[in-house]
Amino acid sequence: MHVKPGAFHARIGIVSNEPIRQAGLASAFEDDQAVKTVCGDLETILADPTVGYLILDVGGASSWTELLFMVRRLRPDIRQIVLGPAGNDELVMRSITAGARAYLDSASGPFQVRQAVETVMLGFIWAPRRLLSTLIDRLLSQPVAVVPASEQELSPRERQVLDLIMTACSNREIAMELGIEERTVKAYVASLLRKTGANNRVALSVQATLRGQRPNLN
Repeated sequence: MHVKPGAFHARIGIVSNEPIRQAGLASAFEDDQAVKTVCGDLETILADPTVGYLILDVGGASSWTELLFMVRRLRPDIRQIVLGPAGNDELVMRSITAGARAYLDSASGPFQVRQAVETVMLGFIWAPRRLLSTLIDRLLSQPVAVVPASEQELSPRERQVLDLIMTACSNREIAMELGIEERTVKAYVASLLRKTGANNRVALSVQATLRGQRPNLN
């Protein structure tokens, strides 16, 4: 899916151990005046609250899935696009489960990277369709924690936040939609996780779906 330049106003962090590779990834967006790319080390980029997307070239790092979990824990509002080893479907599955919104072969060119980022900006996941289907089946097959009814009672605002989480909105997007501070959204998300017993946002969405708490899109 292609989005015309200027359709988004986004700040994208790019992390790679290879400076030439980093510059090549940044070049994918050089003709889009609405997109600002920031190249640097991961710590510096995560410390920048204006960065909403992260292109992470994991290369051959052995602990890269742990790295994805760390980014999600520190900055749950950032949407991650991962470039990693090719030819291993399980690695793709693990990266999506760890928090990535897109997974590409590390040899992917600027055009493919840009397509993936634009897809993520639209709220979708970029990965082979067969793997997404397998991932959903795997998540739905996991046992749902049984939570006392009193703990499942959500406030009207918590239900609004849950609706938006189920439509793949980030904390920042939820804050903008509801007209509240992002830190307030984080507090609501923490409350939802505590009340439902879910470990993360994906598990929270799956549990809500299984309980029939469909998002209200009206």
